[in-house]
Amino acid sequence: MRFLIFGINYYPELTGIGKYTAEMCEWLTSKGYEVSVITANPYYPEWKIFSEYKNSFSKGIKDKVKIYRNPLYIPSTVSGKKRILHEMSFILSSSVTWIKFLFKKRYDIIVCIAPPFHLGFFGLIYKKIRGGLLVYHIQDLQVDAAKELELIKSRTLLRWITVLEKYILKKVDIITTISQGMKMKIEQKKIQKDVFLVPNWVDTQFIKPLPRTKSLREALGYSNTDFLILYSGNLGEKQGLEVIVQAAKSLESEQRIKFLICGNGVFKARLKTLANECYLKNVKFIDLLPYDKLPQLLNSADVHLILQKLNVADLVLPSKLTGIVSSGGASIVTASPGTTLYETVKKHKLGKVIDPENVDSLVNAINECMISDITEYKTCARNYAEEFLNKDRILGEFIKVLKQ
Repeated sequence: MRFLIFGINYYPELTGIGKYTAEMCEWLTSKGYEVSVITANPYYPEWKIFSEYKNSFSKGIKDKVKIYRNPLYIPSTVSGKKRILHEMSFILSSSVTWIKFLFKKRYDIIVCIAPPFHLGFFGLIYKKIRGGLLVYHIQDLQVDAAKELELIKSRTLLRWITVLEKYILKKVDIITTISQGMKMKIEQKKIQKDVFLVPNWVDTQFIKPLPRTKSLREALGYSNTDFLILYSGNLGEKQGLEVIVQAAKSLESEQRIKFLICGNGVFKARLKTLANECYLKNVKFIDLLPYDKLPQLLNSADVHLILQKLNVADLVLPSKLTGIVSSGGASIVTASPGTTLYETVKKHKLGKVIDPENVDSLVNAINECMISDITEYKTCARNYAEEFLNKDRILGEFIKVLKQ
């Protein structure tokens, strides 16, 4: 089979959707499939074109995947309107590449990665003209999140994009998504179509528990007696990260407790400003580390934070969860009862679950983790990764669905 993958994010982005799209493509070529990718120049989560790339059209090959990159507008500050312009600029530039692909050798499988949700229209055009099986893989429910977070104020615009999303969902051949909660929300849109689960995975042989001596703890300036709380990943609007600074302020008298925030994103500058205004000495910020350092970073922490705002429940699923559990990490997770994240963490004993955007609950959970034995959480986390997040099993099931 020949695959044509269309998505705005791709390697060398280290977090989020781009990481999983690249790993899927490289897995497919390792199994003998031919894969081409139409994507943008890498910019996430810094929202700045990576220094080794030019914001122009280019073509390359990595791990036998043919990569066609397209320029796009990157806003200096991200807002709802500017995000729309950002995505539309990619739609316009990549349309040039898509037109060329209409005259190339036919692809058997077309996979459109959402968000942006409207990339599905390109897949529908290709299917109409050239045929092939059209897969719509949903990593985030972008339209629902735009409503809940009020990223788009215009009700008229929201109504239109809701209609357009539903049209895409009805016309594609196969819909896949990454969590049971997202699957249920898609089915509630009354599209009368099966939705298949393709969860995000992890390389359990690469990211695994390590002895503390092999972690980055000492290199980052922490002692064995420090109780290190780690948040690693995108620093964006959906996470409600202000609570970290507020919790650090409440716990600054406890000298053992330290907070490490590792990542980049649109909210980083604001978060650093909040910490500086409180004169906090127990919070440190570092940029995202290279992927080969991720196992050592994750094993540096005593406890990991997985945070989300209340109103994005089951609209997105934190991708950082996979690496944390694979490293055997104990977590403090903000999630509401009934959501996929809540049920998963509770059922499999992966950590403590607290109410979203609640500073007191976070402070109490940190104190409880510091004085109690959290070994069970760590053991259960690793067991969960090995049983449910194996990349070969998940992508093998994906191929079975396509063949059927």
